[in-house]
Amino acid sequence: MVKAASDAQERVILGRVSGLHGVQGWLKIFSFTRSRENIFTYTPWLIKQPTGVWQKQEVTAWRAQGKGLVAKFAEVDDREIARTFVGRDIAVSREQLPALAEGEYYWCDLMGLEVINQAREVLGTVVEIRETGANDVLVVKGQERYLIPLLEGSVVKQVEWEQGRMLVDWDGEYI
Repeated sequence: MVKAASDAQERVILGRVSGLHGVQGWLKIFSFTRSRENIFTYTPWLIKQPTGVWQKQEVTAWRAQGKGLVAKFAEVDDREIARTFVGRDIAVSREQLPALAEGEYYWCDLMGLEVINQAREVLGTVVEIRETGANDVLVVKGQERYLIPLLEGSVVKQVEWEQGRMLVDWDGEYI
């Protein structure tokens, strides 16, 4: 697949604040990166506020905690202040990410693409991508909800970046 040259997206969501840890303002972090610890290689983070504004936030410390991650933000030293971050998206500026080679893309570039099968039926739009181990899966929502394997060539035939759509070999009967 080819990445859109005119991609105007300014931020890439890398994770979410998923909960509180302790009483000193530490937060549980759910990372979308591979490996999960890679989320900490990008700073500063941008945290989406309830108003929709993205606020810069410095991570002053982090560690693996059990099967998850926890982090401490600058100037957040209290559980009640930390609570205000729970459920918020964590993003970085697209410029902070490594440049992509020809044919590569980030998952976020697929989000919102219209999905059309070879019979020209519109199946819906990509709303989520799941990592399953064997292959990644597109979650496409339209009148129905489809789970479509992200297999370039055999299932995903073409991505037309400028038109904002993906052509797939997928029967509308497969839900």
